[in-house]
Amino acid sequence: MKSINDLVASAKTVCERYRAGRMERETVREWVLRLGAYPSPHGDRVREAAEWFRLHNREPVSEDIVLGDIDRLEAISAP
Repeated sequence: MKSINDLVASAKTVCERYRAGRMERETVREWVLRLGAYPSPHGDRVREAAEWFRLHNREPVSEDIVLGDIDRLEAISAP
């Protein structure tokens, strides 16, 4: 990612696709883990999401984990 605007736009797209079932969880997890460093507050949210996906890396996952995934993706794109 080159800018916060790119990060926010991508996070919104990934979140929408994942929520709609058009993106596999493993693809989302890999995307989050490949994100680089960003300044705060977005960088803090990216690191939190990466840690979440590292801890919850086993399939299948419960609905609660999926909701946690979505919460972290939404947080990345929050202002």
